[in-house]
Amino acid sequence: MNKIFASASEALAGVVKDGQTIAVGGFGLCGIPEALIAALRDSGVKGLTCISNNAGVDGFGLGLLLETRQIKKMISSYVGENKEFERQYLAGELELEFTPQGTLAEKLRAGGAGIPAFFTKTGVGTLVAEGKELREFDGETYVMERSLVPDVALVKAQVADKSGNLRFNLTARNFNPAAATAGKICIVEVEEIVEVGDLAPDDIHLPGIYVHRIVLNATPEKRIEKRTIRAAN
Repeated sequence: MNKIFASASEALAGVVKDGQTIAVGGFGLCGIPEALIAALRDSGVKGLTCISNNAGVDGFGLGLLLETRQIKKMISSYVGENKEFERQYLAGELELEFTPQGTLAEKLRAGGAGIPAFFTKTGVGTLVAEGKELREFDGETYVMERSLVPDVALVKAQVADKSGNLRFNLTARNFNPAAATAGKICIVEVEEIVEVGDLAPDDIHLPGIYVHRIVLNATPEKRIEKRTIRAAN
């Protein structure tokens, strides 16, 4: 089975549809599938629910989809750095399911492991727990959280072999493996594609059984979210 597609738009063709739930890997602007996000914008699909640690920035990452009003709901843990997100949310134009970061990671991990729900102390006694089941274990109160199983996962890795085995680059791994395992269909954007066997087994961070489609983006922009420099003396 050939998993390699010639372009990001071809990798999305026949997969993405209006109204889907889509998980997007990354942490801030680190390790985001930028070419796949741009292709998703160009596809014109709308009414999306996007699961992501954050919502990109104005003009880049998921910020592109907010600008074109293709996202109806975000499931996120951090939503700063994006004025358009703020405007849409405060105007009642965008739904937001605010989720603690560790809970979001576990929701995706559990979804990929076939676990429908789990209990956590995080959020008990706050707005996060409103309307959710509470249960006591060993004298402590826990809130039940449902796992996430998105229709599609868009993932960024550094290297893939032709079977879809992935290696991530340091902290750019972040939410990508969890998103990949949770998605019913996983599409990965990589900087390098190698032959099967070129990656040592111990260097494989995610096995190819989770990956359905691969696209090469050898020269990603890799923006820095906040650049701080020292004034010249």
